[in-house]
Amino acid sequence: MPKIIISGFGGRMGATLRSVLESEPGFGDFEVVAGFDLEDGVVDGMPVFSAPDNAPEKAPAADVVIDFSNYAFVGVPLRYCINTKTPIVVATTALGAPELGLLQEATKDTAVFHSSNMSLGVNLLAKMSQVAAPAIEDNFNIEIIEAHHNQKKDAPSGTAVLLADAINEKLKNRKEYIYGRHGREDKPSLSEIGIHAIRGGSIPGQHTVMFAGPDEVIEITHTVYSRKVFAVGALKAAAFLAGKPPGLYTMDMLLGQS
Repeated sequence: MPKIIISGFGGRMGATLRSVLESEPGFGDFEVVAGFDLEDGVVDGMPVFSAPDNAPEKAPAADVVIDFSNYAFVGVPLRYCINTKTPIVVATTALGAPELGLLQEATKDTAVFHSSNMSLGVNLLAKMSQVAAPAIEDNFNIEIIEAHHNQKKDAPSGTAVLLADAINEKLKNRKEYIYGRHGREDKPSLSEIGIHAIRGGSIPGQHTVMFAGPDEVIEITHTVYSRKVFAVGALKAAAFLAGKPPGLYTMDMLLGQS
């Protein structure tokens, strides 16, 4: 039975991950054995540790760590996994250069799965956009619109950038990112990808890729109705890592196995 340590144990996604493990069919083989969070303690009967130095001697051995924490905390599970050679799924968003550097360092010692969005549907949206973009890049404007709840701090979302990067990978000529158009009086250029953020209410997450051409518009939209989709994606990633050698693994690799 694969044993999991959940990083961000007391957060919303930590709770969602535990709920999915308890209620969704197909994940009965997983067992949560510990957590990482801001304070040491016992939460819902589970030992929780605030720093990697507190964990190796006390925490039960795990087969994988799933991290749904915060960019400021992600170093805790990454350093733990470097020290113990434990595979890790990093689902935390808005990582900066220091965090990404530590993530890359971890790939030398263990298997690391990283995606800016754990939804299988979002990653399929990226693939569909990659198919469409090269065929129409010469005469269609490309705009990405994302909407999230009013508690989300980063804008644009990491997923919006993921989609723009995915599109740019397949174009003949790389396009410049324009974040919103407030104060811009110049005509939108075909050499740009516009990225726009909306924040309000309790919207879990919606991303639209719009291809706007002469007399026609193509829109591909993905809407999340429950955070469960991210937990399911992370658990599929954790299962995918089983037996993998050290290195970086991505959602493209996961989707490509089926």
